[in-house]
Amino acid sequence: MSSSSSKPYDELIKSVSMMMSNIKYKVLVISGKGGVGKSFITSSLALLTASTGRSVGILDADIHGPSIPKFLGISNPTLSISSNGVEPIVGPLGVKVISVQFFLPEEDLPIIWRGPLKGRLIGEFLSQVNWGSLNYLFIDLPPGTGDEVLSVVQYIKDLTGAIVVTIPSQPSKLVVKKAVRFCQELNVPVLGVVENMREFICPSTGTVYRVFPGSAGYEMAKELGLKYLGSVPLDPRVSECVDLGIPYVIKYPDTPVSRVLKEIVNDVVKLVEGIS
Repeated sequence: MSSSSSKPYDELIKSVSMMMSNIKYKVLVISGKGGVGKSFITSSLALLTASTGRSVGILDADIHGPSIPKFLGISNPTLSISSNGVEPIVGPLGVKVISVQFFLPEEDLPIIWRGPLKGRLIGEFLSQVNWGSLNYLFIDLPPGTGDEVLSVVQYIKDLTGAIVVTIPSQPSKLVVKKAVRFCQELNVPVLGVVENMREFICPSTGTVYRVFPGSAGYEMAKELGLKYLGSVPLDPRVSECVDLGIPYVIKYPDTPVSRVLKEIVNDVVKLVEGIS
């Protein structure tokens, strides 16, 4: 590669490093497979981390299916640009958020881009957004290990680690193992595995119903020598909260789902901050 072609990329890398220099911990949330509830997990972990008094941001890196704004109840935001860059939207509990959804003139407008454009957009997000000083930045990745995921890992040289989200099915286990291997091959530490939707807990009676037989998430974590962070039950009120525009963990802070998520946050904080 010639110096003229590599210079813009090199400059972008430097800009990313500068803009993210005041973010202490940068955590990927990855699944490898769609439909596992990753964005719900990301938004909930971010909110619960913020509830501990830590400063938190979320980068929604899912260009084709951005859903973080929906889970946080953010609609029709107005972005502003300061001398320091693009200012993220401040959501519930002070969580700073940036998403491609904020830049679209219509909510249902699709983005029809090839890989290089998507990679460049990720670079622009990382290099031009003024996150300021944060304790944590959670990065919600799209399914798979394609352009957006690879771009994030290439642009951010000091990632703290990745949280892997799966559902307890054998097909999901196989695909998510690829995401784990992706992290390992690119030297991104895997903080642990979150198993989502293994059980359904009836909100009215508290009766527990198994949605999937077995625990493929636990099996995968054990097989790969990874920490099993916990199993998050299925609660239909998550969809209700999205419709209302109120984050689930704020509206229902004492449900089994919220309690498990709080335990996961406690474990993640201990892991990355070295708290015994």
